[in-house]
Amino acid sequence: MENIELLLNGFMVAFSPMNLGAALLGAILGLIVGAMPGIGSLAGVALLLPLTYKFNPTTAIIMLGALYYSNMYGGSFSAILLNIPGDSPAVMTALDGYPMAKKKKRPGQALFTANMASFIGGTIGMIILTFAGPALANLGLKFGPSEMTAILLIAMTSISWLVGENPIKGVLITMLGILLASIGMDTLSGAPRFDFGNMYLLGGIPFTPFVIGTVGFSQVISLMSERNKKVEEKFESKLSIKGSMLTKRDVKRLLPPALRSGFLGTFVGVLPGAGATTGSFMGYAMQKKFKNEEPLGTGAVEGIAACEAANNAAAAGAFAPLLALGIPGSGTGAVLLGGLMMWGLNPGPLLFQNEPEFAWGLIASLFISNIITLTIAILVIPFLTKIISVPTRYMIPIITVVCFVGAYSTTYSMYGVFVMLASGILSYFLQKNDYPVAPMLLSFVLAPLLESNMRKAFIISGGSLNIFFTRPITLVLMIVFISIIVVPVLRSILSKFGVKKNQSVPN
Repeated sequence: MENIELLLNGFMVAFSPMNLGAALLGAILGLIVGAMPGIGSLAGVALLLPLTYKFNPTTAIIMLGALYYSNMYGGSFSAILLNIPGDSPAVMTALDGYPMAKKKKRPGQALFTANMASFIGGTIGMIILTFAGPALANLGLKFGPSEMTAILLIAMTSISWLVGENPIKGVLITMLGILLASIGMDTLSGAPRFDFGNMYLLGGIPFTPFVIGTVGFSQVISLMSERNKKVEEKFESKLSIKGSMLTKRDVKRLLPPALRSGFLGTFVGVLPGAGATTGSFMGYAMQKKFKNEEPLGTGAVEGIAACEAANNAAAAGAFAPLLALGIPGSGTGAVLLGGLMMWGLNPGPLLFQNEPEFAWGLIASLFISNIITLTIAILVIPFLTKIISVPTRYMIPIITVVCFVGAYSTTYSMYGVFVMLASGILSYFLQKNDYPVAPMLLSFVLAPLLESNMRKAFIISGGSLNIFFTRPITLVLMIVFISIIVVPVLRSILSKFGVKKNQSVPN
């Protein structure tokens, strides 16, 4: 009850004209920044931080918090309509969002699904933040290198959900992603790896150009090859909010994955170094374990809902360790932490006692930003869906320009453009030969985190495996990890044994 009373006081702070205007401005800017490939929440918050210098601390952080949160909504726009994720958490959204918009000719419903799932996931994250923020942050602190290694191993084994019916191809493409992620400087020793004497490769392969090339530029090549083979189909769609509304069946399909991913994403957001990208990947991975009306990757409502709810919940959950412990969970969180300290505020256990107006005003503003962002995102659907009806002959140069600009804006050099081109060509040939690209992206994201945490765990234990079986949380996670590997093998052996036994029985 005390938390509810404090939250209501926070709403009184957040509803002041200045703070409400800041939340509105942050939500609009976040949607725009999120929809523009190559920028992302980190660059958006960093670039707009100077604009808040003349604001009071509460108003400033409300604006930046709204920008960071609404960025999760905006990233899905370009992912669904152009197959180019606006930011890294939207990578998984493109897997089902683009097929639903283009192949199933339901762009409005795809956007509506993403918006509603984002709202549900974010709301769950904010409610948990309100009632269990400090406690959740303390739990996150107990996740050291061994616990993070175990949970990342579980995530990596979940690559099986993207492999399909050919596990050999899935394993090969996963190993390719791990190999690409290992290029650059060793995270712990600083030794160069696989740089081939190239100065640019010392910094590794930048994620954003790699993703833009993998899912965006490969699509340009595919569109060009398809145009030579077949006559372009004319696309007509209802470009109204009413025509974009979800059916009752869609809502029933959306709710379970959105609720599950909302809780999972919040927990992932609290973990140090995990972030919304990992939350999105793990939300999608978990959904593959549940029943889906359509296969994921073909335009399933469940796929869009799972990853969008997870990344918004993770964005909300990331505020728990930031405010309660002063520990940022991502690069964007680090920028926000720098802003707090610049304004003379010291995040930590005493923040809620010493600065209750600020802390609870920020939490209340996240609820308001969620509603504002959802409203704006729904209102712009009729304008956004027109993108999908643009003829392919115009879309090819538009998408190409977006790919080049997004890749260049990340590195401010042609290196990003070369990475985008190379990854696009590679992905095109992989997809042409029925190799799934999604496992490569998943392993590319998770491999550096897994390597870093595993090596730290071994350093702590002096090279002993005991650290993974003596700590309670790690032990539970390792049992889950081993079960994921062993159970399918045993099931396969038992099914074969059962078949042989049945065949041996005479008629």
